[in-house]
Amino acid sequence: MKKIILLFLICCFTIYFASGQNERSLIRDGNKEYKRKNYTEAETNYRKSIEKNGKTYEGNYNLGNALYKQGKQEEAVKYYSGSAELNNDKSAKERSFYNLGNALLKTEKYQESVDAYKQALRANPNDEDARYNLSYALSKLRQQENEQKKDQKKDQKKDQQNKDKQDQQKQNQDKKDKEEQEKNQQRQKSQPKISKEDAERMLQALKNDEKNLQKKLAKRFDATTGNPEKDW
Repeated sequence: MKKIILLFLICCFTIYFASGQNERSLIRDGNKEYKRKNYTEAETNYRKSIEKNGKTYEGNYNLGNALYKQGKQEEAVKYYSGSAELNNDKSAKERSFYNLGNALLKTEKYQESVDAYKQALRANPNDEDARYNLSYALSKLRQQENEQKKDQKKDQKKDQQNKDKQDQQKQNQDKKDKEEQEKNQQRQKSQPKISKEDAERMLQALKNDEKNLQKKLAKRFDATTGNPEKDW
């Protein structure tokens, strides 16, 4: 029984150390490729190390560096942020936040970049590079805000011009409708009005005319043949 337990413990320790060594070996291999500027190969090794253990500072931080070197700043941000949470050492945090600021600066996320540099300076107030980059990021942030204000003013001006145009079109249409209405009213006024009595007299006159016409037509027919009489 003791031999079985001892064998089990030996197996557990063997697996543990083999796994740990493999993870560290992958990071070392990644570092070698990184120094040779083979950043794609370095990325591959760092990713494999994270698959073994995603909670290592070195794996996440170094992967961020390899991605940054390939121009994949947005993805690098993820791993820099992650590495900053995995190590409480001030020096390690400073490096993570400093590089995080650089990656955010590259993607023109100036406010987030400013915040990252401030975190780096909290970890190390003597970091002159972080101080300089913070100043630069602040200037870019102000520039961005000014450009956004200009764009907002342009949009507001354009919206106002469109509104003025629509208002003018409505005024023109209202004026046209009013003029047409006035013309119709004038035409109605110019027409003679017929009273009810006059209308009845006219109707009766039309009826009488129709009766007289019928009588005249009847006289033109022969009573026996029904043929119309001829004028000689």
